[in-house]
Amino acid sequence: QLKLVESGGGLVQPGGSLRLSCAASGFTLDQHAIAWFRQAPGKEREGVSCITSSGDNTLYADSVKGRFTISRDNGNNTVYLQMDSLKPEDTAVYYCAAEAITCSFYSRRYYTYFDVWGQGTVVTVSS
Repeated sequence: QLKLVESGGGLVQPGGSLRLSCAASGFTLDQHAIAWFRQAPGKEREGVSCITSSGDNTLYADSVKGRFTISRDNGNNTVYLQMDSLKPEDTAVYYCAAEAITCSFYSRRYYTYFDVWGQGTVVTVSS
């Protein structure tokens, strides 16, 4: 069974940091681009960041540029999202998802084309 499992969410104060992990089971990540999405209560799912299978290219939403960093460790079959300078508006459920090689679907916002999704991890930024 192909699975992605997110971890690392929690409660953090504004200005703080968290590192999310997205671990794969049942398949290897090295042939997949991995994207992070988030969904806040009452809002649509939003693309946050994407990294290509090789890790050579990354994409970020304008709202997180300069604060979030996506990276991958194909040897450990894991993708990370380092989130710094967190703001209350970053509060959401964060999901990771896989597409083939490039971030093509992510860049075109074809989010329903992602074929494997994690269950999500909750990030709450509050004082």
